[in-house]
Amino acid sequence: MYSWMLLEDRLDRELTRETGISHAYYEILVQLSETEGRQLRMSELADRCLSSRSRLSHAVSRLEERGWVRRQVCAEDGRGQLAVLTDEGFAALEQAAPVHVESVRSHLFDQLDAAQLTAMRDIGETLLRHLNEA
Repeated sequence: MYSWMLLEDRLDRELTRETGISHAYYEILVQLSETEGRQLRMSELADRCLSSRSRLSHAVSRLEERGWVRRQVCAEDGRGQLAVLTDEGFAALEQAAPVHVESVRSHLFDQLDAAQLTAMRDIGETLLRHLNEA
């Protein structure tokens, strides 16, 4: 487990140093970019990012200050709030993505042989099935 924590720390530090975007903020931008209309209810975004609602709200506020995300009232019920990825936020994500991909490749995939990659995939799938059932 310690190796995963070290990997996560390294990925976060490199992404932040190279792009000015923390891994947590990057994940928010990714989640929004992968949805239709580039928007999600704040509660769903928090769930997808495995974040508390208060922590996500704070992060979205910081991303709003950068002009990368904006909030709007949910038209479906008028009560919920949506986080919407702006064009500027999408552009920031496009610039950061190659940095993140290269970092993951060099610190994870390049360090493992084919058998280890297969084992990692199999272990990941097993854990995912178990955790999705729980």
